Amino acid sequence: MKKRVVITGGSCISPIGNDWGAIEARLRSRRNAIVRMADWDRYPRMNTRLAAPVSFDDPGYSRKQTRGMGRVALLAVASADRALQDAGLRESPELTAGRAGVAFGSSTGNVDALLDFFGMLHDNDTQGISATTYIRSMPQTCAVNIGVFFGLTGRLITTNTACTAGSLSIGYAFEAIQNGLQDVMVAGGAEELSPTEAAVFDTLFAASTKNDTPELTPAAYDRDRDGLVIGEGSGALILEEYEHARARGARILAELVGFGTNTDGSHITQPNRPTMAVAMKLALESAGLSPDAIDYVNGHGTATQHGDVAESGATRDVFDRRVPISSLKSYMGHTLGACGAIEALMSINMMNAGWFAPNLNLVNVDPACGDLDYIQGDGRELDAEYIMSNNFAFGGINTSLIFKKVT
Repeated sequence: MKKRVVITGGSCISPIGNDWGAIEARLRSRRNAIVRMADWDRYPRMNTRLAAPVSFDDPGYSRKQTRGMGRVALLAVASADRALQDAGLRESPELTAGRAGVAFGSSTGNVDALLDFFGMLHDNDTQGISATTYIRSMPQTCAVNIGVFFGLTGRLITTNTACTAGSLSIGYAFEAIQNGLQDVMVAGGAEELSPTEAAVFDTLFAASTKNDTPELTPAAYDRDRDGLVIGEGSGALILEEYEHARARGARILAELVGFGTNTDGSHITQPNRPTMAVAMKLALESAGLSPDAIDYVNGHGTATQHGDVAESGATRDVFDRRVPISSLKSYMGHTLGACGAIEALMSINMMNAGWFAPNLNLVNVDPACGDLDYIQGDGRELDAEYIMSNNFAFGGINTSLIFKKVT
């Protein structure tokens, strides 16, 4: 018999705040965190100048603890630290007993460390290479650093799947606990801001160029959107086996009841509507729910034409009704490897608050998008029992998570 899995803690470092009080206030004010990056003027052939950086204070860890961390790993460890504190597990001996693990991902490792390797190849000199260069740059740097920092001796899963890194980590952590392999998992994703990531989308003509009006972009599902904006941050959720959480008197934020994932198998950068729909159906099947049970969908909503149209069409195909939907990327940009975790945690908090944020900058719904209930205006007061959070990534990697409100 499969185990029940609950969320007993969570934390995020995001462009719109690092605690729910600040985040909710920012969402209700309907103001995004997109800014013009003046420093990016050094790249004249790159059209976008927009991003959403985070305000992140040094957590005060010792040099010995952080010497193998670049910015992305430091963001990951800091959010995991706060999430474990939120769950009441920060000092628990269970973390080192073999039944607690980590599932965490990012798009890549620390960019500055990668530059050290480039310098070696370019200058034929290893002077810039240190004992920690690879540790900071390696794809698994977030998961490994979290494991070492907290002494976790259970399973380690790393997902370096771009925009689904955070949600895929949560899904794999869910399966590990559901199948009785672990009692506790630290799960999520992180991303550090780099102009190289903006350049990826700029070359595909998928990045917003509203450089003089950052407050008006991105505009997911809008007829006049002009592309995405990248952001940075980290999100961590503490997943725990239900009876284990009850036995220690843990506060339960939500129950994770469904997870679906698949791949398009067709194109690396072009989303595929039919397989996106299959991922959502797999999550519903995993949860034992019909589409009618879902009260709200947190959409991926990148504000790219192909992405918005394919995603919203797939959502309509699955639900066959105007299900309420909104995207949080209009507030904090696309945080890439972190978005699945940050958006899942914010969606849980919105569910518990009974209020869901509107799609910022959505003025005229694109008629090519699926016929859904796109939340606008001041948001939506909604007593939701089940919510779905979806993410889709380059490589055709699709994920869908379903959370249940715990009363």
